[in-house]
Amino acid sequence: MTYALETRGLCKSFGALTVADHIDFQLDVGARHALIGPNGAGKTTFVNLLTGRLAPSEGLVFLGGEEVSNLSQSERVKKGLGRTFQINTLFPKMSVLDNVALGVSERLGLSSGLWKTAQSYANVTEEAMSLLVLLGIESDAHHIVKDLPYGKQRLVEIAIALGLKPKVLLLDEPAAGVPSMESQRILSALDLLPKDIAIMIIEHDMDLVFKFAQKITVLVQGAVLCEGSPQEIAKDTRVHQVYLGEQRA
Repeated sequence: MTYALETRGLCKSFGALTVADHIDFQLDVGARHALIGPNGAGKTTFVNLLTGRLAPSEGLVFLGGEEVSNLSQSERVKKGLGRTFQINTLFPKMSVLDNVALGVSERLGLSSGLWKTAQSYANVTEEAMSLLVLLGIESDAHHIVKDLPYGKQRLVEIAIALGLKPKVLLLDEPAAGVPSMESQRILSALDLLPKDIAIMIIEHDMDLVFKFAQKITVLVQGAVLCEGSPQEIAKDTRVHQVYLGEQRA
């Protein structure tokens, strides 16, 4: 079976400290998956290994069945791996539309000349606007990013990632810093994304995780503790002990 994203025996050590310990992981095509774990579990390290920001000490990474373990971040993006970060990486003084258009133009190879022709500019703008419509923020297209509520800024970041046309989208704490009222907007937007994109969220907001995910992987001390449906994870006593707390029993 070909997975959208897969790791085999993935390890990362810094001297005597092991932060990823022989992780075998599979993300199905079109998956809605969550990665959870306590602080210091190694979640961000794992994502950095998936995206090529860190090189593994051992193990392999596959994207769509193709080994990409030695490819750079940009090469993995070109092969369909998109990511957002815990802290957004937007251009705060530019408009929403221009931020998303930059992502689209990067994919089309137009960023060096920044829209070389009027026609290419029109095509880029049209595609960027369609992404804003998809996420329900088209009315903010001409607003300056820094003037938006933080929840909407996270949606802009997701729109930029979608502009790269990923096959796999990794969302690193999409609700971080977002008021609970606005996290529902993010969840609703994720529901609207194309079903063929495999999406994995790394998230501490358990309400969002249990509403979004069809499958959850729990990471503890750099290793997979368990994996299963939201119902299975909610009932797992090991998860209660290390992460969720007995109040969810």
